[in-house]
Amino acid sequence: MEGMDLLTAPLDDLLAQASQLVRECADGRMLERATEHELARHLSAIGELSRLTEALLVDAVGEVSRRSEHGYRDDFMTTHLGCASVTELVETLTRVDSRTAARLHRAARAVRPDVSTTTGEILAPPFPDVREAMLDGVVGVDGILAIADPLQASSPRIAPAARRDAEAVVVAEARGTGADGAPPASAGILRVHAQAWALALDPDGAEPRERAALRARGITLGTATPTGVPLRGTLLPEVAAQLQTIFDAHLAPKVTFDDPTATYEDGEPFLTAEDTRTRAQKQHDALAAALTAAASSGLLPTIGGHAPTLVVSVTAEDLDTGRGYAHVQGCGQPVTVDLARHVACAGTIQRVTSRDDGRIIRIDTRDRVFNRYQRRAITLRDGGCIIPGCTVPASWCEIHHVTEHAAGGPTHTDNGVLLCWYHHRFLDRIGWQIRMNHGIPEVKAPGWWGTDHQWRPATTSPTRLHRTILKT
Repeated sequence: MEGMDLLTAPLDDLLAQASQLVRECADGRMLERATEHELARHLSAIGELSRLTEALLVDAVGEVSRRSEHGYRDDFMTTHLGCASVTELVETLTRVDSRTAARLHRAARAVRPDVSTTTGEILAPPFPDVREAMLDGVVGVDGILAIADPLQASSPRIAPAARRDAEAVVVAEARGTGADGAPPASAGILRVHAQAWALALDPDGAEPRERAALRARGITLGTATPTGVPLRGTLLPEVAAQLQTIFDAHLAPKVTFDDPTATYEDGEPFLTAEDTRTRAQKQHDALAAALTAAASSGLLPTIGGHAPTLVVSVTAEDLDTGRGYAHVQGCGQPVTVDLARHVACAGTIQRVTSRDDGRIIRIDTRDRVFNRYQRRAITLRDGGCIIPGCTVPASWCEIHHVTEHAAGGPTHTDNGVLLCWYHHRFLDRIGWQIRMNHGIPEVKAPGWWGTDHQWRPATTSPTRLHRTILKT
């Protein structure tokens, strides 16, 4: 039997009003013409309207869930509409991505009242105070989950009354009626409050959480694709914190030298380089540098008696011409010849000569790696990556042959400079030029950088910089 449609007409009216308002706002440039105080009020009101809309959405998702998770699958609403799950149905009908659909489903579980299957009685939701705040437009999906998730995770180990008390206190913070008189809290602050209460009420909960984290930890490398290798997984909190520390060290804001004393010997200012990488790309490059440093540290377990080594194979013809492909051992996709040159610049070249039928007839190995004594000397001279504006320290850098080894460049301190993984890997693309002038590295800015394209000495060595300043 079809039910009475009580919501279509009001929703159609709301949609028409909202559509008209959005169009009038855009056509009349109302937001652009508002003062700062007016714009702040508008943004706050739009946020409240969004939260009220989310309240309707959460309840609708909760009703879909009630009709799709009890009884026989053939009777589920999701089955009738051709979807495998509530999340899939929500994703299809609301045009959100799967993560947002899952969050809506989780929020609905926290605040949607259930109905007794035996008596038809409306049961209290798991978080009644959060539900009331949702219906009042105080919290949206972000706020619901910020409060419910931490308290829900601890619920098996704390008394229901204690959890309700904690919920009431955090909801008061959301309404701006908390004990400290603070204004209504954002979702991020609400999560902090809820986590604090969860920890206070569940002091022994860290151990179960740690056991769960240990079970969930893992990293998986996906199948190589032409655009890269996908990486997915879950890190333990302390491992993630260590990785974040590495990222922070690499991505710290670059130091600019506005002090007139921070110049080269000829009085010209220190150059800084434009970096167009996204933060995600910078974090990738920081991880690449960390892996390179770890592999060359001598502290990792050996493979066949040798340190973990990246093996890249390429034909001599392709290496000479710069065309064709190279292949990385353990990767199913071909890579560019530029990558082979990058690896070869700081590694060992082993030439294997074979006949057309595959028989190996000669092996020639040439070690072109700077030894630890040379590295120490170059570190003292250069300080870190020599590209101006780059703050990657020496311990994370690779040593670049300024004149390629294949072109006769020696593995000598007069031909080696420190470059971070990124600047070493993409030196030809980013436009910075490097040369050695009587054993001193000099750089020239690329064409897109300013108008000063002269050769300048480059160093971040504290000793050399200090001596330069004393000469001015």
